[in-house]
Amino acid sequence: MAADPLTMQPRLVGLVPDALRPVSRKVMLEGMELMVDIGFHEAEIGVPQRVLVNVEVWLDSAHFPQDDHVASAWDYHWLHETLTAMTAGRRFRLQETLAHEIYALTAARAGVLALRVTTRKPDVYPDCAAAGVVLSSFED
Repeated sequence: MAADPLTMQPRLVGLVPDALRPVSRKVMLEGMELMVDIGFHEAEIGVPQRVLVNVEVWLDSAHFPQDDHVASAWDYHWLHETLTAMTAGRRFRLQETLAHEIYALTAARAGVLALRVTTRKPDVYPDCAAAGVVLSSFED
């Protein structure tokens, strides 16, 4: 087993049998909490609510790093910062609108093969965990 000259760590090449090679690659942002001015009921207008967002992004192999170099990674920091900026100081009437915008921005990125976006408002009903929306590029 040879060592990587940059890290001096052993290279683990050739250890995975062909039958166990990855067939999908996913990065995700899970449970991101945003305070969003969202809702169409009079009591909701101008009162930011907690919205929990999950974004799951399946990538082609060319956009999923095979090494430990930052330049090879799909930038989920971009996604975090984009969602924060998109919702700051902005009003949404519907979760569906918010989910569609997150979906479109993410789908437009290089390397995306499949995508699922979930938004949830956890504080809507005292007897429910959340009310939410799911958009997906595939059948669930």
